[in-house]
Amino acid sequence: MKTFVIKILFLSLFFITENNLLFSQTDVLVISGVLRDAQSKERVANAAISVPGTGIGTVSNSDGEFILKIPGTATAKKFIVSHISFVTKEVSVESTTSANKTIFLEPQILQLSSIRAIPSDALGIVKLAYEKIRQNYSQSPNMMKAFYRESIRQRRDYISITEALVDIYKTSYSNNNTDHVSINKGRKGVNVRKVDTLNVLLQGGPAVLLLIDVPKNPTIGLELVNWDNYKFKYADLATIDDQLNYVIEFEPTIRNGEPLYFGKLFIQQDNLAITRAEFNLDLRDEEKASDMFIRKKPAGLLFVPLATNYLVTFKHQNDKYYLNYVRIDLKFKSDWKRKLFKNNYTIISEMAITDRFEDHLEKIPTAERFKTNMVMSREVAAFYDPDFWGDQNIIEPEESIENAIKRIARKMN
Repeated sequence: MKTFVIKILFLSLFFITENNLLFSQTDVLVISGVLRDAQSKERVANAAISVPGTGIGTVSNSDGEFILKIPGTATAKKFIVSHISFVTKEVSVESTTSANKTIFLEPQILQLSSIRAIPSDALGIVKLAYEKIRQNYSQSPNMMKAFYRESIRQRRDYISITEALVDIYKTSYSNNNTDHVSINKGRKGVNVRKVDTLNVLLQGGPAVLLLIDVPKNPTIGLELVNWDNYKFKYADLATIDDQLNYVIEFEPTIRNGEPLYFGKLFIQQDNLAITRAEFNLDLRDEEKASDMFIRKKPAGLLFVPLATNYLVTFKHQNDKYYLNYVRIDLKFKSDWKRKLFKNNYTIISEMAITDRFEDHLEKIPTAERFKTNMVMSREVAAFYDPDFWGDQNIIEPEESIENAIKRIARKMN
């Protein structure tokens, strides 16, 4: 099967939308704050913040900032902050009544004496992890709510920001059925500058991110189950949610055909569940790598991918692991032949699961499903909601979408 990567569509189109952005909430406790390393005082990015016993959660952004919204019906007394490099911390809801509270996390120190054995056969560990997928992941469908954001920047300027609240019908990990996603509501802002001659659109949106669920889709994406394509080695130990994980590094053993991936799998020591995967595409063959990303581009445009980063994490709940957070970062440069036009672009697509249900399951009708060939920034206009945030959990943006769009509007005047 063809190796999966996120796809980008190039079109010579320009458009502007103006949104009236409001914030409202009813009977919801809103907790905001910043996560910092207790020793270095550096901000902690991509930490999971969750309410125990529920599917409610969010993720800290690259500046360590987060917003957690807890419905009054949850009657939560505490929430949990976890990160691979820090000791998991329980935080009292009552202690976070002040806005933008700083929460300090203690760096994780591994207790090597607790290790029963260090694996000598890294490939064997990975194979066992895949054999135990049915044991470690849900065998029943789940309904999930998620917050999705994609942003496209030209150098430091936003070209577009698109956000959506989405519904996900997550199928069982025991079959090959595709997960389904639909847009609940959304909004976007677009920056059109006179100097631009290229508009970049991202294809696939949340439907693409669901494919990066490594245990659910073992034969696409990484295709690690084609064992001969990769070399595996034991790299380290890491603690995730107070549990030791083997860190298994992998790299391609072949370079013919489409590029493969370099990366790491984090595999829980006791039950051998895959709890996290980090990987990036082999870009040594620029021409082949470029062909994997481009669906359509104007004649005379040179496209060179500079960096690709993929991340997927899982949350442990009721003895099973569930999809928690997915992110794709892509950086590339464009250059027009015979023209003095060069630009660097950064595309970030991310999705955080903010709630999960096991009852009242309803499959998403085919006509309502967001498909991998769709462009979110085009589709989201039909689902615009001025009360966008409401009581839903989101990923706190590095720059609030309100400020970004206001800045964009000022540039247009």
